[in-house]
Amino acid sequence: MDPSLLILLAVVLIAEAVAITWRPSMPLEALRGSARLLRGVWLDLLLGFIFAGLADVLIPQPVLSRWLGGERPGQAILVGWAAGLLIPGGPYLVFPILASLFQKGAAPGPLITLITAKTLVSPVRMLTYEAPLLGWPLTLARFIPGVLLPPFMGVLGAWLFAVFSETAR
Repeated sequence: MDPSLLILLAVVLIAEAVAITWRPSMPLEALRGSARLLRGVWLDLLLGFIFAGLADVLIPQPVLSRWLGGERPGQAILVGWAAGLLIPGGPYLVFPILASLFQKGAAPGPLITLITAKTLVSPVRMLTYEAPLLGWPLTLARFIPGVLLPPFMGVLGAWLFAVFSETAR
């Protein structure tokens, strides 16, 4: 069984026990809240998984290896960086695609770069929330490092992935 699943199960059971201890009706209220959340995101999740499946069959292995593989790490980091800055959609779309790419052989460094760029930099968020509410000086002071950091995270993350992978053996 996957360790992540075991950890998640343990966290849920502990939270469930705490909720029952505090107020016996709390777990049912939480279940209702979970159902509301699921009703709000189920279509996004479904479409994200469908798109990930399509990407899985539409992107040939040689193309994936050429652009995001470990043979040319510098180029792959740059491609991951650009993709992360440009790719639309939230986590419901991005993470199923990344999981599919990783399973098909994309290297960890470019994927870490892509995830970092995607989460740190969002032009829509910057233009609709950050700049109007926080002003341009603070927005740019956060944006510029956010744009420059992903390649470094990719290189560091690739090294850490290799260390953790070797330790797990």
